[in-house]
Amino acid sequence: MPQVPDIPDVPLEGLYGEVIIDHYRNPRHRSPVPDADIEAEEFNPFCGDAVALQLKLDATGRVAQVASHAQGCSIIQASASMMAEVVEGKTLDELGRLAQTFREMMQGKALPEDELAQLGQLEPLRAVRRYPVRVKCVLLPWTALEEGMQDFRGRRGAKG
Repeated sequence: MPQVPDIPDVPLEGLYGEVIIDHYRNPRHRSPVPDADIEAEEFNPFCGDAVALQLKLDATGRVAQVASHAQGCSIIQASASMMAEVVEGKTLDELGRLAQTFREMMQGKALPEDELAQLGQLEPLRAVRRYPVRVKCVLLPWTALEEGMQDFRGRRGAKG
């Protein structure tokens, strides 16, 4: 199989694969969030992957609770679970920057080490870039997050 440039030689087996499989088999943050401030759903009609997100913000605007529920392949389920773990405690601005950095990593853009370091426990998903048709699976929860934040900001702006 030809190797795609700028993709680390990291197979989905081993540590990275184990992290992804663990999140697939034991998804985190599945309990619904009552009175969520942000709710979003995304669906890929081509493969049937679906994700639903809920976020509750505290008085300071940080994510206090998160729920994610994904259906479909192991990659989307792991991505949704891993994303749910990293969004807690972040502001919407921080989430926007994190989502952009994650998207750039998955699209193969060269990122400075400090930006890669900010992704932390999302790093194992980088190995999915070796399989370009699966990148959309990884990004679907992030698309839901971005759409949910945009909708929330739009509703807040409409209130004055």
